[in-house]
Amino acid sequence: MDAVEPTREQLRLSAVLEALASPQRLEVVVRLTQEPAVLACGELIPDVSKSTRSHHLRMLRDSGVMRLTRDGRYLRPSLRRDDLDARFPGLLDAILGSAERQAATA
Repeated sequence: MDAVEPTREQLRLSAVLEALASPQRLEVVVRLTQEPAVLACGELIPDVSKSTRSHHLRMLRDSGVMRLTRDGRYLRPSLRRDDLDARFPGLLDAILGSAERQAATA
């Protein structure tokens, strides 16, 4: 996973919203806000095939929602919160708040 992530200026709202539209990818973002820098990529979406997990992580990385950093033999995901907040103020808080309310009513 050595692809180049978009810069802050290259972040597109449509790509971010598309990435966050998937319940699995939204759950990844929620987990990254709760457990930053603790999880390896394989732990984020444990109940799917490796190819499906790779697809979801690629969507999040390519949209600029998260970055992957190599830590030995592991890739560590991290949320690009500063970049997202600077480019789209309030968006991530609104999406996470909505996900939290939805989880509470489920």
